[in-house]
Amino acid sequence: MTNSPLIRILSLLFFLFLISCNKDFKKDDYRAYFGGEVINPTNRYIYFSKDGVVIDTIPLQKNNTFFVEFDSLAPGMYTFMHEPEYQYVFFDKNDSIMVRLNSINFDESIIFCGRGDAKNNYLMETYLKDEAEKEKMFDIFDYDFKKFNANIDSTYNKNKKNYLLHKKEINWSKEFDLYARAELEFNYFSKKELYPIVHKLRTDEDVYEKLPPDYYNYRKNIDFNNVELSTYSPFVVYLSHLLNNLGAVKYHNHFSDVDLALTTNINKLNIADTLIRNKKVKNSILNNIAFSYLLEDQNMVNNQKFLKIYRKYSTDNSSKNEILKIENAIKLLKVGNKLPNINLFDKKGNLVSSDSIMNQKTVLFFWTKEALTHLAAAHKKVLAFKFEHPEYQYIAVNLDDDQKNWIDLLAKYKFDGIKEYRCANFEDAKNKWAITKIHRTLILDGNGKIKDAFTNLFEVKFTDKLK
Repeated sequence: MTNSPLIRILSLLFFLFLISCNKDFKKDDYRAYFGGEVINPTNRYIYFSKDGVVIDTIPLQKNNTFFVEFDSLAPGMYTFMHEPEYQYVFFDKNDSIMVRLNSINFDESIIFCGRGDAKNNYLMETYLKDEAEKEKMFDIFDYDFKKFNANIDSTYNKNKKNYLLHKKEINWSKEFDLYARAELEFNYFSKKELYPIVHKLRTDEDVYEKLPPDYYNYRKNIDFNNVELSTYSPFVVYLSHLLNNLGAVKYHNHFSDVDLALTTNINKLNIADTLIRNKKVKNSILNNIAFSYLLEDQNMVNNQKFLKIYRKYSTDNSSKNEILKIENAIKLLKVGNKLPNINLFDKKGNLVSSDSIMNQKTVLFFWTKEALTHLAAAHKKVLAFKFEHPEYQYIAVNLDDDQKNWIDLLAKYKFDGIKEYRCANFEDAKNKWAITKIHRTLILDGNGKIKDAFTNLFEVKFTDKLK
């Protein structure tokens, strides 16, 4: 009975209650506490981070609970990660927060308790409401401007009423209000930025000229240089939509696809440099643009043109090195090159070099236990390709780090004819094969040389590349 979830939760809550009720916190005392329980853990750690930098690795106990006391924790927004998922948690001075979550239904299961719980539960509820709204949002982009504007204004006004109500009830700090208001405002602004782009894609109607003169007036009141928001998702997502909107090239038919991608992304770099003065915020946005561009466009000449502008504006040397790793990997993956060697495990746990198994026509694809739908769909696609093109060998590489879990998971499926391996060192594979997306697929020719290193099993004309 003492090991039941209810008893464990009550015990942690009681402990947090005792320490959080201490009335003797001094003005210069910034102690804080963070604990909780993970149901169905995927690993044995919680990673506690600030602005993308891990500041504490918290182990799970045998009963899947965790607890940490911070001698000094500056008030602000943090993230906690139980790989591969993460979520935000805000700490005011001397907060004592417990979180309960289930890895199977991560976001929907999160509940905060303890001192500081109310504001975090509000933010979580708002996030889930926004996510549910996104699921059914795209139809509104088909509306004419008047109907679209009325729809998003109505939703915004309801959300603002809810925000003001909770702000009064919880009486949260002005530091937390920055994030609560950003959640409200930037989701609304994102819809406005998306409307002309998505409306054109879905209806083929260009509404740019039909928008009222004051449509983008809200941009004038945005502080694009707020460092506190530089890694906060609603702000980062909004900036991405803004740059897509401002950087769009109107007369697409004047460019090939690769030149259009280059022009659009250089436009984004130029706009980000003009719009954002704060170096930290600017570097964060420039890196987002660079990562996205380099992984989508593989024209070597255009890559160098893009990187020349990127280096001109970016001052973040550490992140620049990450960009260069991707650039170097892409260079190695040119058509006609030999695929760089990495180590793999076979089902018996033997270490195998990729060189030894990829010396013929090959289709190489990837999967992870974190995306089971993709696992099944990708293998099903490959079995169909194998029937049409038996001259190829088909190799699936698992990117997870547990041999037993990999073998146990494969045993639940029947994928006869597909050779299965597991990546021995993901960082090495990522750096040599530029793996950042699970949908990446590589095709090798009869000599084991690269035919296409940046394709996708689910492309409509994928089989044309096998001929």
